[in-house]
Amino acid sequence: MEESGIKKQNWDVRETELLLEILKDLDMKKCLDGRKVRNNKLFKVAHRRMMAAGYHRSVDQLKFRWKLLKSAYYKFKREPDSPAPTKMQGWRRYEKAMVAIMESRHPLVGAGVHSDRNDEQTEDSDGEASMLPWPQPCPDNSTHNLDLIVKLDPDMDSQLKIGFVGAGNMAFGITKGMLSGNVLPSNIKVSAPSSRNLGRFQELGVAVTHSNTEVVCDSDLVFITVKPHLVPPVLSQISPHITDRHVVVSVAAGVTIATLEELLPENSIVIRLMPNLPCVVQEGALLFARGSHAKPDDAALLRSLLHCCGLVEEGPEAWIDIHTGLSGSGVAFVYLFAEALAEGAVKMGMPSALAHSIASQTVLGAGRLLRDSGRHPAQLRSEVCTPGGTTIYGLHTLEQGGVRASTMSAVEAATERARELGRLSAARSTK
Repeated sequence: MEESGIKKQNWDVRETELLLEILKDLDMKKCLDGRKVRNNKLFKVAHRRMMAAGYHRSVDQLKFRWKLLKSAYYKFKREPDSPAPTKMQGWRRYEKAMVAIMESRHPLVGAGVHSDRNDEQTEDSDGEASMLPWPQPCPDNSTHNLDLIVKLDPDMDSQLKIGFVGAGNMAFGITKGMLSGNVLPSNIKVSAPSSRNLGRFQELGVAVTHSNTEVVCDSDLVFITVKPHLVPPVLSQISPHITDRHVVVSVAAGVTIATLEELLPENSIVIRLMPNLPCVVQEGALLFARGSHAKPDDAALLRSLLHCCGLVEEGPEAWIDIHTGLSGSGVAFVYLFAEALAEGAVKMGMPSALAHSIASQTVLGAGRLLRDSGRHPAQLRSEVCTPGGTTIYGLHTLEQGGVRASTMSAVEAATERARELGRLSAARSTK
């Protein structure tokens, strides 16, 4: 059974082992005020750590799983030689950790199932709890630092709120990519000065507004998706509302991390991201660089959030402008080549619709083979060429036209333009 925004999935052994490791570890941790973590808060912290490790469960699902494990523990304590509960065949792997938790006066001992409860109908799924909406990653979901989690997010909200300032193609592509994963439309809000581009977001079930400030105040993670020359005035407008709970992600071409940090409050968490349009079909190529105050956990959060958009990589900021020329603008270069392929076929007598369909499939198939094989393009190209065949004659004509040098020059020109935009943006921010 699966409904919109609701997924059900059985637990694997490693996931359960990780949950127990986390719960056992949290017994030794303390909140900032020195008090023991209450059971409810403990499970919320465990939820954060599970999310950071790539396991997407709600707090209620973790509690339900704990109840099943606790029930099994008491069953085996009463009847050591009894068979494992139904669909709980991995119990022996969990037994040692459960004994360590249950016999050490752990704060979880009193949580959930009581010792006199005879729960023989243990399930390996989450039962009704598994039908709750899956949560999304939350900001600062550190896998190690409980104090930081409590300090930055005392309410331990289990749903990450995402905002987009700007409603252009990049915002739409990223939104569609995220919605194809576990992000719910109700957790996204988009702003734009006019309604022209907001309609398509509303069709996705996403909330829209004309107020950038509203987006920031209602969000934990804020994407800045406006044109580069608009970044300084937009950041000036929203800066008073940026707090230490926010992660600000800019996709503006050429706008450097230094410029972003200068325009935002001191110690703001900033990430510079360059996606490309195929995010809309979950085949994007995204590269990001962290600002001086962004931690590895912030990078893990962004990866978790964007993994359904396509390939997500982290690198130094110097690579971002290169990525803009290679992949951001490169998409248009590929479209131009596909168009030229189809027009060549039309010139030779093929119907236009069929020619364009075959050209798009050719580009798609070649790209997938290149990606999946992991081989150098020259190796694959040479395998298509037979001595005296059609392909080598066609390649010779392309080389005569300078296609290789022209393509390299196009990437270079786009990269330099991205750098120029960065210099212009920096100059505007200092005025």
